[in-house]
Amino acid sequence: METRVAILGIIVENNAVICDIQNLLSEYSDFIIGRMGIPYKQKDIRIISVVLDAPVDTINALTGKIGKIEGVSAKTVYSKG
Repeated sequence: METRVAILGIIVENNAVICDIQNLLSEYSDFIIGRMGIPYKQKDIRIISVVLDAPVDTINALTGKIGKIEGVSAKTVYSKG
């Protein structure tokens, strides 16, 4: 199956769900190239960027699952090919 490279941007405004996000990222770890998390104390949020190489359906599934978590926003940017 063809894969695409994508960046998943996650903003966490609810600290109580960090473990939920971690568990989801662990489930998809085979597709993750790298990730970076930044705590932004001034706004009391966490910013996470995840770089993936996966089929589009897999990336969409992960983005959707993370985006459904209360207090979390998630958006994805895809490579063209």
